[in-house]
Amino acid sequence: MDLVSKYNVPAPRYTSYPTVPYWDNNLDESTWVKHIKKSFIQHNKDGISLYIHLPFCESLCTYCACNTRITVNHLVEKPYIDSLIKEWQLYLHQFDSKPLLKEIHLGGGTPTFFSPQNLHFLLSTIISSCNVSDNKDFSFEGHPGNTTRQHLQTLHDLGFNRVSFGVQDFDMKVQETINRYQTFDEVKQVMDCAREIGYQSINIDLVYGLPYQTPQSVHSTIQQIISLKPERIAFYSYAHVPWLKPGQRKYTDKDLPLAAEKRKLYDIGKELFVNANYTDIGMDHFALPGDELLTAFHEGKLHRNFMGYTTNQTKLLIGLGCSSISDTWDAFSQNIKTVEEYQAAVNQGQFPIHRGHVLSNEDLLIRQHILNLMCQHESDFGDTLCNQVILNQSKERLAELLSDDLVSIDHHKVILSEQGKLFLRNICLAFDKRYWEKQPKTAIFSTTA
Repeated sequence: MDLVSKYNVPAPRYTSYPTVPYWDNNLDESTWVKHIKKSFIQHNKDGISLYIHLPFCESLCTYCACNTRITVNHLVEKPYIDSLIKEWQLYLHQFDSKPLLKEIHLGGGTPTFFSPQNLHFLLSTIISSCNVSDNKDFSFEGHPGNTTRQHLQTLHDLGFNRVSFGVQDFDMKVQETINRYQTFDEVKQVMDCAREIGYQSINIDLVYGLPYQTPQSVHSTIQQIISLKPERIAFYSYAHVPWLKPGQRKYTDKDLPLAAEKRKLYDIGKELFVNANYTDIGMDHFALPGDELLTAFHEGKLHRNFMGYTTNQTKLLIGLGCSSISDTWDAFSQNIKTVEEYQAAVNQGQFPIHRGHVLSNEDLLIRQHILNLMCQHESDFGDTLCNQVILNQSKERLAELLSDDLVSIDHHKVILSEQGKLFLRNICLAFDKRYWEKQPKTAIFSTTA
């Protein structure tokens, strides 16, 4: 059996440990406030990160697994922004000083669904309540079809220096199937505009494994993107989870490339990226020389959280908006998922907590090791008893990975091989104690291939 088929199993993407399905839900509002206050006191000197979830989209992209609300009614913007500001004020009341804001990311949904004027009101209100770090990193996700020069200029004036455009694929049949349309000219135009305004880093999101993709279509899309020289490219594996996202039922498994075919699509992309001077820096991510993400990788400072890979190793991440996840390092909290319930809770002066988890000491150790593997492709378990217990508990699950030369163990250090980087999720899964203690009986994760 080839390695792709052998290791094509459901596994988390490890933006956290424990992963969300294995949270204990042992978090009420008073416990969350305690952890917020403690984390702020400990970590504000290093800066905090802020994720703002803007869920609205005018149309449904059927491949998407994000939490979205589909509407063409832009009257929803102002009430939602008012709720975001009220939620932020709940956090400000828990801080004993002005927060040092190091990172903002606007995600969605489609952040550029919101008008430039409304985005300015939201962000200027939040930023004015903070001290802003000298080495800030403010970024947003933009749709090439509706991101205007005014969007780009307004956000740049507020300090945004990085933008990510979701392209996915240029093939017309693929675009029609996933209901996501943008032309090469539209993408080039919005990238040229961003660069004229002064954005320092542009990321392009591409997805492999989509319905009706072929080696030829993926090769063509990537060649066109490389010609535009974005500083970063995220080449994501399509997550087929129709049990969670009914929009994906527009097509069936027979319309998707098989595991081996899907891996070939990745191999085509990676070869094209590497030949164009992009460096593979972590699961799904590539960057050109000089980009801060690549620099962080080389310096061993790359970090991964609910926003994905980032250059900022902030220990306090606050998520605003429906379904957003916050992280105090020793506790997680996810907001209520529906817009109306989220707004109702915030308007009543309550933290809109849907679920959460307080990390045990063992959780914290395993979290760090998985983070090391994700960001540095190795982790040193040292000789402390607690870490040795974790390593010993995982050795049986590592046995096949070791025999297939995907990892090696040198004294107390677990090191990924070059080929092992392609199976990063599988390797991290070997250390996921909570997963193995309570293996899912139904599908909750996408497969690794």
